[in-house]
Amino acid sequence: MTTRLSPEFDLFAVSGKHTGFIRLPHSVHRSAYGFIPIPVAVIARGAGPTVLLMAGNHGDEYEGQIALGNLIRSLSPDEICGRVILLPSANFPAAMAGMRTSPIDQGNLNRSFPGDPDGSVTEQIAWFIEESILPSVQVLIDLHSGGSSLSYIPAALARRSSDPAALAETIALLRAFGAPIAYLSNVPQGAQRTSSAAAARKGVRHLGTELAGGGQVSAAALRTCEAGLRRVLHHLGVLQAPHPEPAPPTRLLEVVGADYYVYAPEDGLFEPLVELGESVHAGQAAARIHSPATPWREPAVACFERAGLVICKRVPGLSQRGDCLFHLGSDCAG
Repeated sequence: MTTRLSPEFDLFAVSGKHTGFIRLPHSVHRSAYGFIPIPVAVIARGAGPTVLLMAGNHGDEYEGQIALGNLIRSLSPDEICGRVILLPSANFPAAMAGMRTSPIDQGNLNRSFPGDPDGSVTEQIAWFIEESILPSVQVLIDLHSGGSSLSYIPAALARRSSDPAALAETIALLRAFGAPIAYLSNVPQGAQRTSSAAAARKGVRHLGTELAGGGQVSAAALRTCEAGLRRVLHHLGVLQAPHPEPAPPTRLLEVVGADYYVYAPEDGLFEPLVELGESVHAGQAAARIHSPATPWREPAVACFERAGLVICKRVPGLSQRGDCLFHLGSDCAG
């Protein structure tokens, strides 16, 4: 099986700085022989690791998209030893619409791997990334934030490896990034359709982020992202100069089960009872859900199932049963 997507230049052969598009053929009423132009940049010089920097996996997550655009403009090939491939808006239709999913096929790219070369637009993008890019990459950094519905304490994250050496290197990457918190997660059942799963299948090291969110751009989270990217590239030996500022302290957490999440028990108006950065205990009330249709009815109460640090909170006040309200982390046991 082969991909229909075609870059305007060979991502793995060019040296220097090159920008252009990955063309995804797309025939619609307004354009019979058109293509979707997915922006891509390569900055390469000499021998060294190949790193894929990706943002816009979800189109309403903005900090990573801006950070990679700034990096494309500011990074010189003279600073590089190896190859950096940058995909600032990986799910380009979603990024242009400012939506988590593609307006063309409703596809969620981070739930579409390994994709399908003959599938929908989003599935074709996923296939191209997994089969045409990742096999020649050593490290994938996929930049996410909370998007339109969630807000995070700026965080770096990675899957927990069962290999001690790999786990130590993962933790070193998380600390090099230097976000206020970093967390390791066990792989939940069915989570094989994400970019981190694609990286694992191809033997590629993976680092992710959750950088604020709330449908807007946080200046502080953007600074964290840009400085963190340069530190990680320097740590990997890809960025030669200048030496980045030292990483600030990172609190290392873990997320190891479904009880780290709190969901709305009813439809209604979400009243948070805690805020980001608070420590909570098992059984503590997390939120009240009020019924606007029957305001005399007592609100439903959602409680935390375990103790932890509140690292993520829902943004919109109007919620439906099953919406994620909070996400916890707990201090890493090692």
